[in-house]
Amino acid sequence: MTQEKTFQVALIGAGMVARTHVAALAESKAVTLRGIASRSGTSAAKLAETAAELTGDTVRTYGSVAEVAADPAVDFAVIVTPPDARAALIRPLAAAGKHILLEKPVARTAAEAREVVAIARAAGVRLGLVFQHRMRAASRKAAELVASGALGTLGLVEIAVPWWRDQSYYDEPGRGTYARDGGGVLINQAIHSIDLALSLTGPVRRVRAMARTSRFHDMEAEDFVVAGLEFDSGAFGSLTASTGSFPGRAESLGLHFDRASLHLHSGALRVDWRTGRSESFGAAGGTGGRGDPMAFSHDLHQAVIEDFAAALSQGRAPVAPGEAGLASQDLIEAITRSAQSGAAEDLAA
Repeated sequence: MTQEKTFQVALIGAGMVARTHVAALAESKAVTLRGIASRSGTSAAKLAETAAELTGDTVRTYGSVAEVAADPAVDFAVIVTPPDARAALIRPLAAAGKHILLEKPVARTAAEAREVVAIARAAGVRLGLVFQHRMRAASRKAAELVASGALGTLGLVEIAVPWWRDQSYYDEPGRGTYARDGGGVLINQAIHSIDLALSLTGPVRRVRAMARTSRFHDMEAEDFVVAGLEFDSGAFGSLTASTGSFPGRAESLGLHFDRASLHLHSGALRVDWRTGRSESFGAAGGTGGRGDPMAFSHDLHQAVIEDFAAALSQGRAPVAPGEAGLASQDLIEAITRSAQSGAAEDLAA
């Protein structure tokens, strides 16, 4: 992807997914990794050493987010920290005119997410989200088909995220808690499939759900959810999500229209037309659905980063702007409310 300039990027956070971003930043010609900041200076320094080996360039470490904000060379920051301090991180960066690319979710709650979006908007900076499933060739083809109108009217939707996580995954302090993560399987794993689905279906207006924590995990939040969905369009659907489905399978999305059905599975798309004709697009790839949460390449993260850089160059919105994340968080909160109340819950119009 041709860029008008090479953007200087600061990476904030040095946890599990930060290594994926380092690999993506190192390989991209659109950006240069200038430095890394983390609550743990030791972790930032180690990751900076790895980044320097990959890039052949010096990668500095920042002692604080304030140092990132004060660095005039930084064009945008990629934030990959847990969502428990998003507004506090984003506020000084936005005030300094730094654009922000944010790992999901926007924040722990929908209210906090709206605060984050408002901070970026008020400062006049771009806010993009790392919803890398949107960058798959299969997802783009599905979006093209839906937008074309050739499929007819949507009738049924099936969203399934049958993943597995060992208990050791939740033994990390704070993981799977409301205070740090904002919840369990919905906001941490299923949010990618939820975002992709909503980008193709449009909004949900009502949900009825059950959420539980299975015997397989000792954690505060849910590791299993099943929900019935009613969409604004008049379509109906289902969502199932779990991190207790050993050994874990790839997520899938089924969209059934008047003239054809779309089946997205593990990065591949199959289109079954009512005439009997079938077409396939894309290719299956790793998703992190089995025991190893990092069992995927950095290619899609690189594509998100390069799209964000292109958006800055071209003065357009990125493929997943900050506002796009609000729909997923609103749905997640409605599902949670329904699971707690035992009744159907409406989403705000």
